[in-house]
Amino acid sequence: MRRIPLSTYRLQMNAQFTFDDAAAIAGYLKDLGISHVYCSPYLQAAPGSMHGYDVVDHQKVNEELGGEAAHQRFCDRLSELKLGQVLDIVPNHMAITPQNRYWWDVLENGPSSRYATWFDIDWQSAEVRLQNKVLIPVLGDQYGKILATGQIRIERAGMEFRVRYVDHLFPLSPHSLAAILRSASRFLQDDGLGFIADSLARLPSPDATDPILIQERHRDKDVIYALLSRSCEERSDVCEAIGKAIEGVNGDIDALDDLLNQQNYRLAYWRTADQELGYRRFFDVNTLIGLRMERQHVFDATHGRICEWIDRGVLDGIRVDHPDGLRDPQQYFDRLRSRAKDAWIIGEKILEPGEFLRQSWPIDGTTGYDFLNVCNNLLVSGEGLREFSAIYREFTGRAEKFEEMAHEKKLNVEQEALGSDVNRLANLFVQICEGNRDRRDYTRAEIRRAIREVAACFSIYRTYVVAERNELTDDDRHEIEMAVARAKQYRTDIDPGLFDFIADVLTLRYRGALESEFLLRFQQFTSPVMAKGVEDTVFYGFNRMIGLNEVGGAPATDGSTADEFHSYCSRMQATFPYTMTTLSTHDTKRCDDVRARLAALTELPGRWKSALYRWSRMNARHKTNKLPDKNTEYFLYQTLIGAWPITEQRLLTYMEKAVREAKEQTSWTQQNKEFEDALRLFIQQILKSPEFIPDLEAMVSRVNQAGRINSLAQSLIRYTAPGVPDTYQGSELWDYRLVDPDNRSPVDYELRQRLLNELKRGLSPEEIMKRADSGLPKLWVAFRSLTLRHDHPTCFGTDAGYEPLLGNGSKASHVVGYLRGGRVGVVVPRWNITRSESWAGTTIDLPRGTWRNVLTEDTVEGGRIRVQALLLRFPVALLEKISE
Repeated sequence: MRRIPLSTYRLQMNAQFTFDDAAAIAGYLKDLGISHVYCSPYLQAAPGSMHGYDVVDHQKVNEELGGEAAHQRFCDRLSELKLGQVLDIVPNHMAITPQNRYWWDVLENGPSSRYATWFDIDWQSAEVRLQNKVLIPVLGDQYGKILATGQIRIERAGMEFRVRYVDHLFPLSPHSLAAILRSASRFLQDDGLGFIADSLARLPSPDATDPILIQERHRDKDVIYALLSRSCEERSDVCEAIGKAIEGVNGDIDALDDLLNQQNYRLAYWRTADQELGYRRFFDVNTLIGLRMERQHVFDATHGRICEWIDRGVLDGIRVDHPDGLRDPQQYFDRLRSRAKDAWIIGEKILEPGEFLRQSWPIDGTTGYDFLNVCNNLLVSGEGLREFSAIYREFTGRAEKFEEMAHEKKLNVEQEALGSDVNRLANLFVQICEGNRDRRDYTRAEIRRAIREVAACFSIYRTYVVAERNELTDDDRHEIEMAVARAKQYRTDIDPGLFDFIADVLTLRYRGALESEFLLRFQQFTSPVMAKGVEDTVFYGFNRMIGLNEVGGAPATDGSTADEFHSYCSRMQATFPYTMTTLSTHDTKRCDDVRARLAALTELPGRWKSALYRWSRMNARHKTNKLPDKNTEYFLYQTLIGAWPITEQRLLTYMEKAVREAKEQTSWTQQNKEFEDALRLFIQQILKSPEFIPDLEAMVSRVNQAGRINSLAQSLIRYTAPGVPDTYQGSELWDYRLVDPDNRSPVDYELRQRLLNELKRGLSPEEIMKRADSGLPKLWVAFRSLTLRHDHPTCFGTDAGYEPLLGNGSKASHVVGYLRGGRVGVVVPRWNITRSESWAGTTIDLPRGTWRNVLTEDTVEGGRIRVQALLLRFPVALLEKISE
């Protein structure tokens, strides 16, 4: 039987918040009304991981969280409290550290590794020097310079022979070890080591991919290494001779170079990754290698523990990280569902405006970014945003449209950070063209440019065409054709026939093995192009209203109507009634209350304009050579309004990340010290300004109350709209944290438990609102909403329905209401500043019966209800039908 969560609470697990820490707060979560604890990934991750997305071993529980014993204590505590558990899993990639024994085996044995088929490696590179080798771009300078300084050395730890570069370790291939052992044999004048060396040299080649040869290689290698180990144990002079031979290599740069060239990997300057990396990554993170999850044996090996926990009832649900990185998401979800038939499964699918989740995917919904943006768009003022557009252009001097900027930044990312991925696609397409006499004369350079252009013109993260199953939806065909049409408009210098040929391959009009390979890889590629080009770049550079710059959001939007909001909710109820509804995650650019306050700011474009120019004039003296620029200054002031109060260190850390992500004045790979120093000094000076800070606080005070009401409104919607509501750790109180690492800071659970206890003992709405600074109103909405979900679960399930409530009167557009299951009603306000104090007789229609507002305990009779009276004692209303 399926155990769908009534609600979830996201916990970020790491060495500072372990299984025992999670067990200690489980009682509080139960008291709050949470049904399921939702954990970040906790399979064994790379040492020091603060997030768990860098898994190195799918068979083990993370030792830094307490290991198996602590995990069992945590699970026992949840079971004792009748709390369920949801786990975040990472099928797309693994971390490439020495702790990843599968990766270590690949580096040691090359294509003949037992795990070579696990990883998405291009063993047949177009670069001859990289064929059957893995490029490892970790060196701080050119290889020859690093080698000359002695930073690369050979070392031995027991029977593990390895290459060390600073803190990086890599295994020696067995064949290359033979030379060291021969040298040691000469020191000893003993044929025993010579025999071992000859045996290693006779192993099947690391290029061998025949299963019989692979088996022979590993069997014989194990026997030979065991013999070497026994020799070292029995004779200390053997170890001494080996050590002497190793030092001889380390002292001879030519010998060391020769040894390194015999490895199954090539150590290289870190900048080479942009163009020559031979494996698929998570976005542009070189230390996270893509898995071949489409292969059944890889799926089975990486999902064993997860499926075991599901079978035992330890887990009720799974959150799948980054499914768009997978070669075939449909196949993956089908396999996962067949193995976890009753599990609640959600996928971190980022939907662009107007895009819908695939109903063919056997999952329960998304992780909620689509919901988050729908709520945000409901609360911002469209009229105000149109004025913000003019203010932004005038102040910054930037007339560039969002779509143009997104296109430009995607091209930049493809050229720089993702250049190696483009090259791999281009190499494939060159081979396709070679097989077609009408296309064979296209050059590699123009093919590369055309591929970049088409990918940059996609308006969504990716399509899901699969030739082998003849899967091509109308939506996917339309997206591909529109992207190609836009590409032709941008690049009139490229033969339109080449673009047409790319479209033919992507839409299955031209088929074959190479064509299918290109299609699948291209679809995996457009997702990181969108994520890195837009989400991680443009969202820090297009700053009209930064509260809209959220994952899956539309920064250029003018908001949405209530009808559009209701349409979204109705569609979710009909298609994915158990999708996740969330407002903050570990990956959001800003926590929910920052966005709520900034949404209130959109109601005051005139005040914003006056403040913006006033602050710029008063702070001009703190600039250095006119730095920071106007766009960064604009971004900074909106950040201060949204997140105030904020410490200097938090703001400095955040702004450093923001400007580097924007990649306009500085970046992570090409840091502009002059600009960053000027920005740092500017921030430090304005935060000490006796003129600026009182003015800033006055502006924050003007939007703070409306921002809090927005927060309560979106919180209540989150808990009652179609879906399963998630609360991100700590956000049940006011939460003004920014992007990670800020939003992953420790949470004071003792405070939250104490405040919850006060609420449960009984406080009036007036007392709660009087103590609003403590966050009590938001905690009250969470507690009462979650309690109601437990009391009336059928009002939030597949048969609950969703029915908008009709508002009447001159301020009807300022109120949004709906019914769930015929017994639960929700009424929230919006645009609270422009509405002023009066509702001017606005009403909302409730069905007949007696309704109790569970946030105030007031009762009303159904009919035409005055909104002023309904929201008099508390800013939002949650109604429970208590009689007909």
